[in-house]
Amino acid sequence: GGHTTEILRLLSCLSESYSPRHYIFADSDKMSEAKIRSFEQKRAETFSNSQFTLHRIPRSREVRQSWTSSVVTTLYSILYSLPLTYKLKPDLILCNGPGTCVPVCMSALLLGLLGIKRAIIVYVESICRVETLSLSGKILYYFSDYFIVQWPDLKEKYPKSVYLGRIV
Repeated sequence: GGHTTEILRLLSCLSESYSPRHYIFADSDKMSEAKIRSFEQKRAETFSNSQFTLHRIPRSREVRQSWTSSVVTTLYSILYSLPLTYKLKPDLILCNGPGTCVPVCMSALLLGLLGIKRAIIVYVESICRVETLSLSGKILYYFSDYFIVQWPDLKEKYPKSVYLGRIV
C-alpha cells in the first residue's frame, strides 16, 4: 500500500516518454494492482497512448518471516524474475523499497554482468525511513546506480546517496 502510493506519486511526474511501464509486484498483493490500474486509467486521460503491463512474482519475504527461510524464498523470487527481466530488458528500474524489488534488481544486474542488457537502477528510499535504511535499501545501496534518500540524516550516514529533499 504505502510503497505503491509513493512510487505512483513519483511516476505521476514522469513524461509520456517513459513508456511502456512494467509494474512488478508480489503475487499476493491485490491492493497494489488496484492502485496501479486506477493510476494508469487516470494517466490515459492525459496521455492517449499510455502503455503499461502488470507482472506478478513470488513474494521474496513475508512479514515476520524468519531470516533463514527468507534467503530461500528470495532466491526463488530471483530465479522467477530472471526470465521476466530477460523478456522485458528494461532500460530503467525505478524502485522504492518493497522486498519484491530486490529479486528484480538482482536479475537485472545479472543480465548486465552477462552482457545481455544493462539497466539503470534508481532506488528511492521511502519517506518514512528517517534514521535507518530499510532492508531493501541496505541491500540495494551497493548495487543501485542512483540511491535517493529523503532525509538529510540519511545522506550523512550513506555518502553514496543523493538527497533531494521530500520527493513523494
